[in-house]
Amino acid sequence: MMSDPEGTVLALFAAFCRIGGCFMALPGFSSFRVPMQIRLFVAVAVSMALLPLLWDMLYPSVQAGGRVYIELIGIELLIGVTFGLIARYIVLALQFAGTGMSMAIGFNAAPGGGLLEAEQEGHLTSLISFTAILLLFLTDFHHMVIEALVRSYDFMPIGSGFDPRMALMTLTDTLAGAFMLAIRLASPFLVYGMVFNITIGMVNKLAPQIPIYFISIPFILMGGLILFFFGSQEFFKQFLDGFVPLFMGLQ
Repeated sequence: MMSDPEGTVLALFAAFCRIGGCFMALPGFSSFRVPMQIRLFVAVAVSMALLPLLWDMLYPSVQAGGRVYIELIGIELLIGVTFGLIARYIVLALQFAGTGMSMAIGFNAAPGGGLLEAEQEGHLTSLISFTAILLLFLTDFHHMVIEALVRSYDFMPIGSGFDPRMALMTLTDTLAGAFMLAIRLASPFLVYGMVFNITIGMVNKLAPQIPIYFISIPFILMGGLILFFFGSQEFFKQFLDGFVPLFMGLQ
C-alpha cells in the first residue's frame, strides 16, 4: 500500500467521500451540536480503518486521475449522501409522529430550541427524537451504518456510476415505509385525541353555555402524558424494530 503514496491518498480520499457524505446527512452525526471538526475526524478515522478492506476495489479505480477522478469523487459523494438520507428520513418520520402526537393530546406549547436540529420544535418532539437517537447509538446503529457502507461497494462498486433512478426509488420507498411506521407509532395518541374531542364536543352540545373545551384541555393533556408514560417503552421498541428493516432492507 505504501509503495505508492499518491495512489494511497487518492484511494483514501475516494473512500472518505462516500463515508463522509453519509456522515454528513446521518442523524446524530449531522447535528449542529456536534462540532464540524469532530465530524471530519470521525469520517477520516473510519475511512482510514476501512481502507485496507476496500483497497482491492478502490486502488485500481483511482489510477486514471484527472477529470475521471473528479467525476468519481462527485459520484461517491452522491452515493454517500443517499445512504445518510435513508436513516435521516426515518428519524424525520419519528419527529413528524411526535408533532402529530403533541397536537392530538393538546400539548401545543410554544416550540423551543431543538436538541438535535437548529429549527424550533415542540418539547415532546424533542424528547422523542433525542431518546430515539440515544437508543440507536446504544444499539450500535453506527456499526450497522458502517457495515452497510462496506456492503455498498458490492452492488454499487466504485467507478460504476450513479443511478439517480435507483436512488430516487430507494428514498421514495424509505419515505413510504417511514410514514407507515410513524402512523403506527402515533396511532394510539391520534385515536385517544379523536375520541376525547368527540366526547367533549357531545358534552358541549348538551351544555353550550359552559366553555367545556377550555376546561377539558388540562384533562386531555394529562391523559396523553399518562398514555405516553406507560407506552413509551413499547413506543421506542417498535421504532427500533422498524428502523433496522427499513435501513437494511432498502439497500
